[in-house]
Amino acid sequence: MSGTQAPDGRHDFRNLPDLASRRVGGGVVGASDELFADRENLITPGPPSYSAHTFGHKGQIYDGWETRRRREPGHDFALIRLGLPGVVSGVVVDTAFFTGNFPPEISVEGCAVEGYPSPGELAAAGWMPLVPRTAAAGDTANEYAVGNDRRLTHVRLCMYPDGGVARLRVHGEAVPDPRLLGGGYLDLAALAHGAQVTGCSNMFYSSPSNLISPGLARNMGEGWETARRRDDANDWVEIRLAAPGVARLAELDTSYFVGNAPGWASLQGRDRRAVGDAPRQPEQATLLPRTRLQPDTPHRFRLDPGAEVTDIRLDIYPDGGMARLRLFAALTDAARDGLALRWFNLLPESHAAAVLAAAGDAGRTVLAARPLSSVAQLPAGLRAQLRG
Repeated sequence: MSGTQAPDGRHDFRNLPDLASRRVGGGVVGASDELFADRENLITPGPPSYSAHTFGHKGQIYDGWETRRRREPGHDFALIRLGLPGVVSGVVVDTAFFTGNFPPEISVEGCAVEGYPSPGELAAAGWMPLVPRTAAAGDTANEYAVGNDRRLTHVRLCMYPDGGVARLRVHGEAVPDPRLLGGGYLDLAALAHGAQVTGCSNMFYSSPSNLISPGLARNMGEGWETARRRDDANDWVEIRLAAPGVARLAELDTSYFVGNAPGWASLQGRDRRAVGDAPRQPEQATLLPRTRLQPDTPHRFRLDPGAEVTDIRLDIYPDGGMARLRLFAALTDAARDGLALRWFNLLPESHAAAVLAAAGDAGRTVLAARPLSSVAQLPAGLRAQLRG
Protein backbone atom coordinates (compact mmCIF):
# COMPACT_ATOMS: atom_id res chain seq x y z
CA MET A 1 0.00 0.00 0.00
CA SER A 2 3.03 2.31 0.12
CA GLY A 3 4.46 4.42 -2.65
CA THR A 4 7.68 2.46 -3.09
CA GLN A 5 8.97 1.92 -6.58
CA ALA A 6 8.84 -1.29 -8.58
CA PRO A 7 11.95 -2.53 -10.47
CA ASP A 8 10.80 -0.71 -13.61
CA GLY A 9 10.76 2.61 -11.73
CA ARG A 10 6.96 2.87 -11.56
CA HIS A 11 5.28 3.22 -8.18
CA ASP A 12 3.74 -0.04 -7.05
CA PHE A 13 0.49 1.72 -6.11
CA ARG A 14 -0.36 1.68 -9.82
CA ASN A 15 -1.16 -2.02 -9.43
CA LEU A 16 -4.06 -1.05 -7.14
CA PRO A 17 -7.45 -0.24 -8.69
CA ASP A 18 -8.37 3.27 -9.79
CA LEU A 19 -11.04 4.34 -7.30
CA ALA A 20 -12.08 7.36 -9.40
CA SER A 21 -12.54 5.69 -12.78
CA ARG A 22 -15.82 6.04 -14.62
CA ARG A 23 -15.68 2.25 -14.96
CA VAL A 24 -16.29 1.83 -11.22
CA GLY A 25 -18.86 4.64 -10.94
CA GLY A 26 -16.65 7.70 -10.42
CA GLY A 27 -17.80 11.15 -11.49
CA VAL A 28 -16.47 14.69 -11.89
CA VAL A 29 -19.09 16.67 -9.99
CA GLY A 30 -17.69 20.16 -10.43
CA ALA A 31 -14.87 22.30 -11.81
CA SER A 32 -13.84 25.94 -11.67
CA ASP A 33 -13.63 26.08 -15.47
CA GLU A 34 -13.67 23.77 -18.50
CA LEU A 35 -13.76 26.15 -21.43
CA PHE A 36 -11.31 24.28 -23.69
CA ALA A 37 -11.87 20.63 -22.74
CA ASP A 38 -14.48 18.81 -20.63
CA ARG A 39 -13.78 17.88 -17.03
CA GLU A 40 -15.37 14.41 -17.48
CA ASN A 41 -12.39 13.34 -19.61
CA LEU A 42 -10.28 13.21 -16.42
CA ILE A 43 -11.72 9.84 -15.36
CA THR A 44 -12.19 8.14 -18.75
CA PRO A 45 -10.93 4.55 -18.31
CA GLY A 46 -8.73 4.31 -21.41
CA PRO A 47 -5.48 6.14 -22.15
CA PRO A 48 -5.69 9.65 -23.62
CA SER A 49 -5.46 10.14 -27.36
CA TYR A 50 -4.47 13.02 -29.63
CA SER A 51 -5.06 13.97 -33.24
CA ALA A 52 -3.11 16.88 -34.66
CA HIS A 53 -4.92 19.78 -36.30
CA THR A 54 -8.36 18.86 -34.93
CA PHE A 55 -9.68 22.32 -34.15
CA GLY A 56 -13.10 23.27 -32.91
CA HIS A 57 -14.67 26.62 -32.15
CA LYS A 58 -12.59 26.91 -28.95
CA GLY A 59 -9.27 25.69 -30.36
CA GLN A 60 -7.40 22.38 -30.51
CA ILE A 61 -9.58 19.52 -29.24
CA TYR A 62 -7.94 17.73 -26.30
CA ASP A 63 -8.81 14.41 -24.72
CA GLY A 64 -8.55 15.78 -21.20
CA TRP A 65 -9.61 18.70 -18.99
CA GLU A 66 -8.38 22.17 -19.95
CA THR A 67 -9.21 25.56 -18.52
CA ARG A 68 -8.83 29.04 -20.00
CA ARG A 69 -5.77 31.19 -19.30
CA ARG A 70 -6.22 32.93 -15.97
CA ARG A 71 -6.03 36.73 -15.93
CA GLU A 72 -6.89 37.08 -12.24
CA PRO A 73 -5.53 35.64 -8.95
CA GLY A 74 -6.47 32.12 -7.95
CA HIS A 75 -6.21 28.63 -9.39
CA ASP A 76 -8.39 26.05 -11.12
CA PHE A 77 -9.76 22.87 -9.58
CA ALA A 78 -11.93 19.84 -10.30
CA LEU A 79 -14.04 17.86 -7.79
CA ILE A 80 -14.14 14.09 -8.25
CA ARG A 81 -16.52 11.67 -6.51
CA LEU A 82 -14.81 8.32 -6.00
CA GLY A 83 -16.77 5.45 -7.51
CA LEU A 84 -15.24 3.27 -4.78
CA PRO A 85 -14.64 5.20 -1.55
CA GLY A 86 -11.48 3.99 0.15
CA VAL A 87 -7.92 4.60 1.30
CA VAL A 88 -5.78 6.29 -1.36
CA SER A 89 -2.19 5.08 -1.80
CA GLY A 90 -1.14 7.19 -4.78
CA VAL A 91 -2.34 9.38 -7.63
CA VAL A 92 -1.26 9.87 -11.23
CA VAL A 93 -1.76 13.30 -12.81
CA ASP A 94 -1.28 12.54 -16.48
CA THR A 95 -0.57 15.58 -18.67
CA ALA A 96 -0.24 13.53 -21.89
CA PHE A 97 -0.19 15.77 -25.01
CA PHE A 98 -0.34 18.95 -22.92
CA THR A 99 3.01 20.59 -23.72
CA GLY A 100 2.67 24.39 -23.75
CA ASN A 101 -0.52 24.39 -21.69
CA PHE A 102 0.09 22.05 -18.73
CA PRO A 103 -0.05 23.30 -15.10
CA PRO A 104 3.46 23.86 -13.70
CA GLU A 105 2.22 22.87 -10.22
CA ILE A 106 -0.62 20.73 -8.86
CA SER A 107 -2.03 19.57 -5.54
CA VAL A 108 -4.55 16.89 -4.57
CA GLU A 109 -6.81 16.91 -1.52
CA GLY A 110 -9.34 14.44 -0.14
CA CYS A 111 -12.45 14.52 2.03
CA ALA A 112 -15.12 12.19 3.36
CA VAL A 113 -18.77 13.14 3.59
CA GLU A 114 -22.14 11.48 4.07
CA GLY A 115 -24.57 11.03 1.19
CA TYR A 116 -24.32 12.74 -2.18
CA PRO A 117 -23.26 16.37 -1.64
CA SER A 118 -23.47 19.15 -4.21
CA PRO A 119 -20.33 21.02 -5.34
CA GLY A 120 -21.30 23.86 -3.03
CA GLU A 121 -21.59 21.55 -0.05
CA LEU A 122 -18.23 19.98 -0.89
CA ALA A 123 -16.60 23.41 -0.75
CA ALA A 124 -17.36 23.48 2.98
CA ALA A 125 -16.05 19.95 3.63
CA GLY A 126 -12.98 19.22 5.73
CA TRP A 127 -10.37 18.74 3.01
CA MET A 128 -7.04 17.13 3.89
CA PRO A 129 -3.84 17.18 1.81
CA LEU A 130 -2.95 14.06 -0.18
CA VAL A 131 -0.33 15.61 -2.48
CA PRO A 132 0.92 19.06 -1.36
CA ARG A 133 1.45 21.76 -3.95
CA THR A 134 4.27 20.39 -6.06
CA ALA A 135 5.79 20.56 -9.53
CA ALA A 136 4.27 18.74 -12.52
CA ALA A 137 5.81 18.06 -15.92
CA GLY A 138 4.12 18.37 -19.29
CA ASP A 139 3.25 15.38 -21.48
CA THR A 140 4.03 13.10 -18.50
CA ALA A 141 2.26 10.64 -16.22
CA ASN A 142 3.24 12.40 -12.98
CA GLU A 143 3.17 9.89 -10.09
CA TYR A 144 2.70 10.91 -6.45
CA ALA A 145 2.65 8.53 -3.48
CA VAL A 146 0.10 9.30 -0.75
CA GLY A 147 0.59 8.61 2.96
CA ASN A 148 -2.97 9.34 4.15
CA ASP A 149 -4.69 6.41 5.90
CA ARG A 150 -8.30 7.64 6.08
CA ARG A 151 -11.29 6.44 4.02
CA LEU A 152 -12.18 9.13 1.47
CA THR A 153 -15.25 9.73 -0.68
CA HIS A 154 -14.04 12.66 -2.84
CA VAL A 155 -10.80 14.19 -4.12
CA ARG A 156 -10.01 17.67 -5.41
CA LEU A 157 -7.37 18.23 -8.10
CA CYS A 158 -5.94 21.75 -8.16
CA MET A 159 -3.86 23.28 -10.98
CA TYR A 160 -1.65 26.33 -10.36
CA PRO A 161 -2.66 28.54 -11.92
CA ASP A 162 -4.45 26.90 -14.90
CA GLY A 163 -3.85 24.54 -17.82
CA GLY A 164 -4.72 21.02 -18.86
CA VAL A 165 -4.62 17.48 -17.45
CA ALA A 166 -5.50 14.46 -19.56
CA ARG A 167 -6.27 11.89 -16.85
CA LEU A 168 -6.42 11.64 -13.06
CA ARG A 169 -5.92 8.17 -11.54
CA VAL A 170 -6.61 7.66 -7.84
CA HIS A 171 -5.16 4.29 -6.85
CA GLY A 172 -6.03 2.65 -3.56
CA GLU A 173 -8.05 0.11 -1.63
CA ALA A 174 -11.86 0.19 -1.56
CA VAL A 175 -13.51 0.31 1.88
CA PRO A 176 -17.27 -0.32 1.64
CA ASP A 177 -19.91 1.25 3.86
CA PRO A 178 -21.33 -1.78 5.76
CA ARG A 179 -24.66 0.02 6.23
CA LEU A 180 -25.25 -0.38 2.49
CA LEU A 181 -24.33 -4.04 2.04
CA GLY A 182 -27.75 -5.48 2.95
CA GLY A 183 -28.45 -9.08 3.89
CA GLY A 184 -28.41 -12.39 2.05
CA TYR A 185 -25.55 -13.55 -0.16
CA LEU A 186 -22.78 -11.10 -0.94
CA ASP A 187 -20.07 -11.17 -3.61
CA LEU A 188 -17.03 -11.35 -1.34
CA ALA A 189 -14.67 -11.14 -4.32
CA ALA A 190 -16.06 -7.75 -5.43
CA LEU A 191 -13.76 -4.76 -5.58
CA ALA A 192 -16.67 -2.59 -4.46
CA HIS A 193 -17.02 -4.64 -1.26
CA GLY A 194 -13.35 -4.38 -0.35
CA ALA A 195 -11.77 -7.42 -2.02
CA GLN A 196 -8.25 -6.99 -3.40
CA VAL A 197 -5.92 -8.84 -5.76
CA THR A 198 -2.86 -9.93 -3.78
CA GLY A 199 -0.93 -11.94 -6.37
CA CYS A 200 -0.91 -12.81 -10.05
CA SER A 201 1.22 -14.96 -12.33
CA ASN A 202 0.91 -12.71 -15.38
CA MET A 203 -0.85 -9.50 -16.42
CA PHE A 204 0.71 -8.93 -19.80
CA TYR A 205 -2.43 -7.62 -21.52
CA SER A 206 -4.55 -6.28 -18.66
CA SER A 207 -4.87 -5.95 -14.90
CA PRO A 208 -6.30 -8.78 -12.79
CA SER A 209 -8.24 -6.16 -10.83
CA ASN A 210 -10.55 -6.04 -13.85
CA LEU A 211 -11.75 -9.51 -12.84
CA ILE A 212 -13.46 -8.18 -9.72
CA SER A 213 -14.56 -4.77 -11.03
CA PRO A 214 -18.21 -3.66 -10.95
CA GLY A 215 -20.59 -4.41 -13.81
CA LEU A 216 -20.18 -6.56 -16.89
CA ALA A 217 -17.16 -6.36 -19.17
CA ARG A 218 -17.91 -4.69 -22.51
CA ASN A 219 -14.91 -6.12 -24.37
CA MET A 220 -11.75 -8.19 -23.83
CA GLY A 221 -9.82 -5.14 -22.66
CA GLU A 222 -12.06 -4.90 -19.58
CA GLY A 223 -11.12 -8.39 -18.38
CA TRP A 224 -7.87 -10.08 -17.33
CA GLU A 225 -5.70 -11.67 -20.02
CA THR A 226 -2.28 -13.30 -19.81
CA ALA A 227 0.45 -13.82 -22.39
CA ARG A 228 0.60 -17.15 -24.25
CA ARG A 229 2.41 -19.78 -22.23
CA ARG A 230 5.21 -21.80 -23.81
CA ASP A 231 5.85 -24.06 -20.80
CA ASP A 232 4.00 -26.70 -18.77
CA ALA A 233 2.76 -24.38 -15.99
CA ASN A 234 -0.51 -22.44 -15.75
CA ASP A 235 -1.60 -18.91 -14.84
CA TRP A 236 -3.32 -17.87 -11.62
CA VAL A 237 -4.56 -14.94 -9.56
CA GLU A 238 -4.99 -14.67 -5.77
CA ILE A 239 -7.64 -12.51 -4.10
CA ARG A 240 -8.13 -11.45 -0.51
CA LEU A 241 -11.88 -11.53 0.08
CA ALA A 242 -13.80 -8.59 1.49
CA ALA A 243 -14.54 -10.67 4.62
CA PRO A 244 -14.37 -14.29 5.72
CA GLY A 245 -17.25 -16.35 4.38
CA VAL A 246 -18.53 -19.77 3.33
CA ALA A 247 -18.61 -19.76 -0.48
CA ARG A 248 -21.83 -21.06 -2.04
CA LEU A 249 -21.75 -19.95 -5.69
CA ALA A 250 -19.00 -18.99 -8.14
CA GLU A 251 -19.31 -17.20 -11.47
CA LEU A 252 -16.49 -17.51 -14.03
CA ASP A 253 -17.30 -15.29 -16.99
CA THR A 254 -15.32 -15.69 -20.22
CA SER A 255 -17.48 -13.22 -22.20
CA TYR A 256 -15.67 -11.74 -25.26
CA PHE A 257 -12.80 -14.22 -24.92
CA VAL A 258 -13.42 -16.42 -27.97
CA GLY A 259 -10.11 -17.79 -29.25
CA ASN A 260 -8.22 -17.03 -26.04
CA ALA A 261 -10.43 -18.32 -23.21
CA PRO A 262 -8.87 -20.79 -20.73
CA GLY A 263 -9.65 -24.43 -21.39
CA TRP A 264 -10.20 -25.18 -17.70
CA ALA A 265 -10.26 -23.44 -14.31
CA SER A 266 -10.21 -24.32 -10.62
CA LEU A 267 -10.81 -22.43 -7.36
CA GLN A 268 -9.01 -22.97 -4.07
CA GLY A 269 -9.79 -21.31 -0.75
CA ARG A 270 -7.63 -20.57 2.30
CA ASP A 271 -8.16 -19.18 5.79
CA ARG A 272 -5.26 -16.87 6.58
CA ARG A 273 -6.52 -15.48 9.88
CA ALA A 274 -4.26 -15.59 12.91
CA VAL A 275 -4.97 -17.79 15.92
CA GLY A 276 -4.21 -15.67 18.98
CA ASP A 277 -0.84 -14.02 18.31
CA ALA A 278 0.34 -16.75 15.94
CA PRO A 279 -0.45 -16.90 12.22
CA ARG A 280 -2.65 -19.81 11.21
CA GLN A 281 -1.05 -22.33 8.91
CA PRO A 282 -3.33 -21.81 5.90
CA GLU A 283 -5.08 -24.96 4.79
CA GLN A 284 -6.11 -25.16 1.17
CA ALA A 285 -9.67 -26.20 0.40
CA THR A 286 -10.92 -27.03 -3.07
CA LEU A 287 -13.96 -24.91 -3.84
CA LEU A 288 -14.16 -25.89 -7.50
CA PRO A 289 -12.08 -28.75 -8.95
CA ARG A 290 -10.48 -28.37 -12.37
CA THR A 291 -13.49 -27.80 -14.60
CA ARG A 292 -13.85 -27.31 -18.35
CA LEU A 293 -14.82 -23.82 -19.56
CA GLN A 294 -16.38 -22.63 -22.79
CA PRO A 295 -15.37 -19.48 -24.70
CA ASP A 296 -17.51 -16.33 -24.47
CA THR A 297 -19.74 -17.79 -21.74
CA PRO A 298 -20.82 -16.73 -18.21
CA HIS A 299 -20.44 -19.95 -16.16
CA ARG A 300 -22.12 -20.44 -12.76
CA PHE A 301 -21.13 -23.26 -10.41
CA ARG A 302 -22.73 -24.29 -7.13
CA LEU A 303 -20.14 -24.89 -4.42
CA ASP A 304 -20.44 -27.39 -1.58
CA PRO A 305 -20.51 -25.48 1.73
CA GLY A 306 -17.29 -25.90 3.65
CA ALA A 307 -15.22 -23.92 6.14
CA GLU A 308 -14.89 -20.15 6.05
CA VAL A 309 -12.15 -18.81 3.78
CA THR A 310 -10.44 -15.44 3.69
CA ASP A 311 -8.56 -15.80 0.37
CA ILE A 312 -9.11 -17.58 -2.91
CA ARG A 313 -6.90 -18.60 -5.79
CA LEU A 314 -8.21 -18.92 -9.35
CA ASP A 315 -6.10 -21.17 -11.58
CA ILE A 316 -6.66 -21.09 -15.33
CA TYR A 317 -5.27 -23.81 -17.60
CA PRO A 318 -3.00 -23.16 -19.29
CA ASP A 319 -3.45 -19.42 -19.93
CA GLY A 320 -5.88 -16.99 -21.54
CA GLY A 321 -8.42 -14.43 -20.43
CA MET A 322 -11.46 -14.06 -18.22
CA ALA A 323 -13.92 -11.19 -17.97
CA ARG A 324 -15.22 -11.47 -14.39
CA LEU A 325 -14.96 -13.61 -11.26
CA ARG A 326 -17.73 -13.56 -8.64
CA LEU A 327 -17.87 -15.50 -5.37
CA PHE A 328 -21.14 -15.37 -3.45
CA ALA A 329 -21.30 -16.17 0.26
CA ALA A 330 -23.33 -15.38 3.35
CA LEU A 331 -21.63 -13.08 5.86
CA THR A 332 -21.43 -14.31 9.45
CA ASP A 333 -22.15 -11.82 12.23
CA ALA A 334 -18.45 -11.83 13.10
CA ALA A 335 -17.44 -11.05 9.51
CA ARG A 336 -19.99 -8.24 9.28
CA ASP A 337 -18.75 -6.81 12.57
CA GLY A 338 -15.19 -6.92 11.23
CA LEU A 339 -16.17 -4.93 8.15
CA ALA A 340 -18.02 -2.40 10.31
CA LEU A 341 -15.09 -1.85 12.66
CA ARG A 342 -12.58 -1.39 9.86
CA TRP A 343 -14.86 1.10 8.10
CA PHE A 344 -15.63 3.16 11.20
CA ASN A 345 -12.01 3.27 12.37
CA LEU A 346 -10.85 4.53 8.95
CA LEU A 347 -13.35 7.41 8.75
CA PRO A 348 -11.92 10.93 9.11
CA GLU A 349 -13.09 12.45 12.41
CA SER A 350 -15.58 14.83 10.79
CA HIS A 351 -17.20 12.01 8.81
CA ALA A 352 -17.31 9.70 11.84
CA ALA A 353 -19.02 12.45 13.83
CA ALA A 354 -21.61 12.88 11.07
CA VAL A 355 -22.26 9.12 11.01
CA LEU A 356 -22.82 9.08 14.77
CA ALA A 357 -25.07 12.13 14.63
CA ALA A 358 -27.19 10.54 11.89
CA ALA A 359 -27.61 7.51 14.16
CA GLY A 360 -28.83 9.74 17.00
CA ASP A 361 -25.69 9.95 19.12
CA ALA A 362 -23.27 12.81 19.79
CA GLY A 363 -20.51 10.22 20.14
CA ARG A 364 -17.63 12.34 21.42
CA THR A 365 -16.48 9.57 23.78
CA VAL A 366 -16.66 7.05 20.94
CA LEU A 367 -14.55 9.27 18.69
CA ALA A 368 -11.92 9.68 21.37
CA ALA A 369 -11.73 5.90 21.84
CA ARG A 370 -10.87 5.05 18.22
CA PRO A 371 -9.59 2.70 17.00
CA LEU A 372 -12.38 0.62 18.48
CA SER A 373 -11.85 -3.09 19.07
CA SER A 374 -15.49 -4.18 19.27
CA VAL A 375 -18.80 -3.12 17.73
CA ALA A 376 -20.18 -3.21 21.28
CA GLN A 377 -18.38 0.13 21.75
CA LEU A 378 -20.59 1.72 19.07
CA PRO A 379 -23.85 3.43 20.04
CA ALA A 380 -26.94 1.22 19.83
CA GLY A 381 -28.45 3.29 16.99
CA LEU A 382 -25.44 2.76 14.73
CA ARG A 383 -25.21 -0.95 15.62
CA ALA A 384 -28.83 -1.33 14.53
CA GLN A 385 -28.05 0.29 11.16
CA LEU A 386 -25.02 -1.95 10.62
CA ARG A 387 -26.92 -5.15 11.33
CA GLY A 388 -30.00 -4.22 9.31
